[in-house]
Amino acid sequence: MAREKKPVHKVQMTDGKRNIIRQLLEEYDIESALDIQEALKDLLGGTIKEMMETEMEDHLGYNKSQRSDNDDSRNGYKTKQVNSSFGSMKINVPQDRKSSFEPQVVKKRQKDISDIDQKIISMYAKGMTTRQISDTLNDIYGFEASEGFISDVTDKIIPQIEDWQNRPLSEIYPVLYIDAIHYSVRDNGVIRKLAAYVVLGINLDGRKEVLTIEIGENESSKYWLSVLNGLKNRGVNDVLLICADGLTGIKEAISTAFPKTEYQRCIVHQVRNTLKYVVDKERKPFATDLKTIYQAPTEEKALEALERVTERWSEKYPNSMRSWKQNWDAISPIFKFSSDVRKVIYTTNAIESLNATYRKLNRQRSVFPSDTALLKALYLSTFEATKRWSMPIRNWGQVYGELSIMYEGRLPE
Repeated sequence: MAREKKPVHKVQMTDGKRNIIRQLLEEYDIESALDIQEALKDLLGGTIKEMMETEMEDHLGYNKSQRSDNDDSRNGYKTKQVNSSFGSMKINVPQDRKSSFEPQVVKKRQKDISDIDQKIISMYAKGMTTRQISDTLNDIYGFEASEGFISDVTDKIIPQIEDWQNRPLSEIYPVLYIDAIHYSVRDNGVIRKLAAYVVLGINLDGRKEVLTIEIGENESSKYWLSVLNGLKNRGVNDVLLICADGLTGIKEAISTAFPKTEYQRCIVHQVRNTLKYVVDKERKPFATDLKTIYQAPTEEKALEALERVTERWSEKYPNSMRSWKQNWDAISPIFKFSSDVRKVIYTTNAIESLNATYRKLNRQRSVFPSDTALLKALYLSTFEATKRWSMPIRNWGQVYGELSIMYEGRLPE
């Protein structure tokens, strides 16, 4: 789908605008585009001051040249530095003796009038560190933003994250995928590896949907049961199939939270784990042999292939195929389906595009300052990645049809 182009601003000249430009050229010694920006910054500061003077007059009920019986009065000015799209500037804010004046054009404690918050959040979503954002703002806008200020700005999305993590979900998800990416996080001066677990669902319309992101340290059946019960508490009543790697305790948690749900071990991870300790020159032939297992037409043929592969490689790699035999009950569900449908359900490929976005965070940030900082980055990156999710997954009609037959009565017709 073509990306929608933003409308181009067209300047409509009027006599009034021409007069303003003539006066601008007369007032300022303009020789370059930079001079124009400096002139506009000066005009912006002056305009803000005049607007505040008008606000003060409305507040007190009289202007500077008038006398009044009002027991409140002007009390000079207070200098305030604000950031604008033209850079930093100092403005004079009128004061009153009772300190009851509440300016609206630039509110009390407001230090930014450039809508920079959204720019900071956008840069944070693209994986930039607080230092990189600070340097970029200084280069482009000419004002300094401390790392603490940037952190405070991005903290504003924490309530949004909480709302997103607790939003209602659909009653039925035909397929769920659970995958993990590991990050380095600083905790009280100690750097630890934490896993970010992403739960992605395929809804009844065949569209991908990130249900939640959980940051955890220790996998266990108790941990996974709390995650799955969290989905149930948000409205999920049934899941036909959950595809995940061999996460500790996941199988037991699924059978407890969703007794009718089938657990499919991710074949991609299964293959990667098998080849992990195989020497480079033998990985390709070994991987080719493994394909004869998971691409077999039936489970019976797959078991025959399993024995052949085990026999061929057991002498060099005696433990390489043990996991296949131990986890066959979680590997074998794929053989119920056609090859086209298998490609959708037996692997976490559906989540790989999302993971590619998440991995950029690892390349750009070697260590996150806290687990909260990690969650903010993941949440914003999720929305960056899912902007492109406008269509159902490929072959969804066929997938839905086969799932409806295999899990009779559990999907709407």
